[in-house]
Amino acid sequence: MVPNDGVGAVNPVLGSPPWVDRERGMALQQVSVAVEAAARTHLRRCTFRRLTVVRRGPLPVYAVDCLYPDRLVPMPLGDLTVARPICDACVAAHVFRPDED
Repeated sequence: MVPNDGVGAVNPVLGSPPWVDRERGMALQQVSVAVEAAARTHLRRCTFRRLTVVRRGPLPVYAVDCLYPDRLVPMPLGDLTVARPICDACVAAHVFRPDED
């Protein structure tokens, strides 16, 4: 290892500090791009939609259930990607929160 102007040791083979993992850095960059893309498309807040975390991690996976009309029997819609067009097509008048209409 060779010093690098007070920034830290540099791996002479890789040319980067030893705590930087190039493969993980790329994976984290790809995850942050996917998260930003998902955040750009707004999903209206519904009073009958239930989200359950199926997998935690950098990109969590949610199962979506619709509890319309009586909130007693959930109707599974799949993950967020599959449920989004279904929820966007919903035309029930009182389903979405007032600040979303």
